[in-house]
Amino acid sequence: MSCRNASHAGSWYTENGSELSRQLDLWLSKADLTHGPARAIIAPHAGYSYCGACAAFAYRQISPVVVKRIFILGPSHHVRLGGCALSSLDKYATPLYDLTIDKQIYAELEATRQFQRMDVTTDEDEHSIEMHLPYIAKVMEEYQTSFTIIPILVGSLTPEKEAKYGSILAPYLADPQNLVVISSDFCHWGSRFRYTWRDNARGNIYQSIEWLDKQGMDLIEKMDPASFTAYLNKYGNTICGRHPIGVLLQAIAKLQSQPSCPKMSMQFLKYAQSSQCMTMQDSSVSYASASLVFE
Repeated sequence: MSCRNASHAGSWYTENGSELSRQLDLWLSKADLTHGPARAIIAPHAGYSYCGACAAFAYRQISPVVVKRIFILGPSHHVRLGGCALSSLDKYATPLYDLTIDKQIYAELEATRQFQRMDVTTDEDEHSIEMHLPYIAKVMEEYQTSFTIIPILVGSLTPEKEAKYGSILAPYLADPQNLVVISSDFCHWGSRFRYTWRDNARGNIYQSIEWLDKQGMDLIEKMDPASFTAYLNKYGNTICGRHPIGVLLQAIAKLQSQPSCPKMSMQFLKYAQSSQCMTMQDSSVSYASASLVFE
């Protein structure tokens, strides 16, 4: 069985399994279950010292007893990709235990002819999916033999392609045994990110960034893909998981267009910034956690 190494363990998070387990337990214990059971979550993918506490608010909403398959959609940071790609491996390692890829769902996705395969180097270089694996392993640990994962690397999609992938994934989102994890950080602000938008009327730079992020978060909560795209076009906010978010919003829209669609609600539960920017020399990354519930 071919296995993806936990290539960011030891740098972005601890490679010590028992220490990692304790850390995740602590963060989860400080988050409240307020908007669950989650059918989908949005959570950040930075180093755990920056965003581990924030991510816990999304993971706390999961009900592990019902989950059989976990789709993980992460943006591609290192390779140019016009569509979406699947892993070529069988398992993903974490310091807790290995997670098994769902070969049957992969075959179904491949049959749509809309997915390519990524090579092992691309897979192991990318952190956007990996940073969710320890949290998934932790939340699912009592059911570790009874669930599979479906990692999907998402490229720079046009709105039309977001809609196409949303249509493909909509039936999976509709299944209560499935969970969809959307990997995204929010605003990357500062000259090192080549993004320094600010609105002086909003106060300090960090307050202006928060206002900007909250505009996007409000549109995501409204589950309105066209408005979210228009917002990104207007402000250029550097939300790295904007395409995975776009795919989720399109999948929701697809389900909402059907007559028997259940009521859904999306709610952001936590917002944080890596630091508070006061001057143009500063930089920060924002993090946000959300949960989608089918009522």
